[in-house]
Amino acid sequence: MDYSFLDFLTLVGALGMFLYGMKVMSEGLQKVAGDKMRDILSVMTSNRVTGVLTGLLITALIQSSSATTVMVVSFVNAGLLNLAQAISVIMGANVGTTVTAWIISLFGFKVDISLFALPLIAVCIPLIFSNNNNRKSWGEFLMGFALLFLGLAYLKSSVPDLQGNPQILSFIRNYTSMGYVSVIIFLFIGGLMTVIVQSSSATVAITLIMCTKGWISFDMAAAMVLGENIGTTITANIAAINANTQARRAALAHFMFNIFGVCWILALFYPFVRLISWLVTNYGPGDPAELTSFLGSLDHEVIERITSGKELTDPNLIALQNKVMSLQVSVSFGLSLFHTLFNICNIFVMIWFVNVYVKICSFVIKPKKVSEEDEFQLRFITAGLLSTSELSLLQARKEIALYGQRIHRMFGMVKELFYETDDDKFVKTYTRIDKYEQISDRMELEIADYLTKVLEGRLSSQGKENIQIMLRVISEIESVADACYNLARAIKRRNDGKSVFLDSQNKSLDLMFSLDEQSIVRMNELLKKPEHEITKDDWVATNNIENEINNFRDMLKRENLQNIDEKLYNYSDGVYFMDMVSECEKLGDYVLNVVQAVVKKKI
Repeated sequence: MDYSFLDFLTLVGALGMFLYGMKVMSEGLQKVAGDKMRDILSVMTSNRVTGVLTGLLITALIQSSSATTVMVVSFVNAGLLNLAQAISVIMGANVGTTVTAWIISLFGFKVDISLFALPLIAVCIPLIFSNNNNRKSWGEFLMGFALLFLGLAYLKSSVPDLQGNPQILSFIRNYTSMGYVSVIIFLFIGGLMTVIVQSSSATVAITLIMCTKGWISFDMAAAMVLGENIGTTITANIAAINANTQARRAALAHFMFNIFGVCWILALFYPFVRLISWLVTNYGPGDPAELTSFLGSLDHEVIERITSGKELTDPNLIALQNKVMSLQVSVSFGLSLFHTLFNICNIFVMIWFVNVYVKICSFVIKPKKVSEEDEFQLRFITAGLLSTSELSLLQARKEIALYGQRIHRMFGMVKELFYETDDDKFVKTYTRIDKYEQISDRMELEIADYLTKVLEGRLSSQGKENIQIMLRVISEIESVADACYNLARAIKRRNDGKSVFLDSQNKSLDLMFSLDEQSIVRMNELLKKPEHEITKDDWVATNNIENEINNFRDMLKRENLQNIDEKLYNYSDGVYFMDMVSECEKLGDYVLNVVQAVVKKKI
């Protein structure tokens, strides 16, 4: 067979174009409908059925079950969905992802849509360079759609002519007549291909082409489709290895759902395949199992002529060409129907066991024990959830909200330290504050690094603006942590200097601490609020507290000088006291800066 390395690179390039087209199309649609999809997901998961329908709808629209899964995990982490609801949505996503196969079946084999790909790209250009974000996103979607079918056309034309060189396929044919063993072998091949290619949609397209070229029989292609269902979940589980507990449970539930589905369908595999063949034969274009035997009955030269794409004049060859094209459409319809019907049946069987899945996943994946050393680990941001940039922002917001809560805990330790008289307890609390400050620095860097990686992906202008706001927020929260640490150091200097404050000084600092705490609590409430609920009033309330802190600071400055003049305490006591007052005022400023950044668009 005359098949060069250049031909192989062309094949790989065609696959790359298909995958890139799928990625651009999916991301374009996510930008157009991302917020709406999130709203639908958060509302329409009140029970199992609506959860399944929601997963189906969103995946069909954004053309990516992975994106839907990431979205689901984001909502689980955010506390908007529980694990049972997430499993229902993931079940629906399994059906939604079969839409890709139907698009290829309806357009990729019936109509040579690649002929319209370049004109479609021409239409996309003005949209992509438009200043309107919505038009730009639609342009990206259409561009991805065109590239997807260009890649599919190149895939079909660049695969080697294995039908005319059966000796190459002899090793595969040795495994096609071994009953269920053959089914297991091709199931494994399908799963392995999906793990390698990292896209079940691309692997389904490759399987369609292999079957329509006559390389493998229809039932073996169906077995490969089952393997692809498992392969796509392995990728998600690998990505979730370093994720939080709920994310790993959701990924495991996805894997279990598909594994159990494949197990029961294997028991009914051949009857199920015959049912699909009967449906497509009687209600569709023809018998999908006939293509392999039909091509096997033809001469190699005849096959080459009728599949070359050149114009034919011989009526017999034209009739054979039409027959082959009709059978190819039958095969593509058959595999698409098999893929869809299997997932639908799997849902009808498994939807009654959602609570069982929850119990199994919770039993297998135990929550990590939170210790003093572990509690500072990032909980919501993981490298495995970076596949969709827009959705990753939800994870970042949740992590920043947790960052604020940890700083609040740190401020609570400062208040404990202020009145601590036991030396051992004082050292232990001071050491914890010092450790919190170091962890705060690390958290700022890790969240900033994550946001920088998200910024490298495809984002709308709104998403980019949100990242800039988040970067400012984490910088200011880290400054709050620095202020807490400086307060702890000031308290330590007071103790080292054997200074004892008057009751009036203690009461003044208590009031200052109380105002700072009110400010931090309001900041954390704001960080947890959904974006659409944030109003100018959130800033006004915090600003009022900050004005109160500033006025109180100015009053204490005057009182401090007066008290020193009246020799109520010595000068060093006044210095320690005003150091703490100044740090409390700075802390309030930093908190106000966080609130201003978040409420910026409302002011």
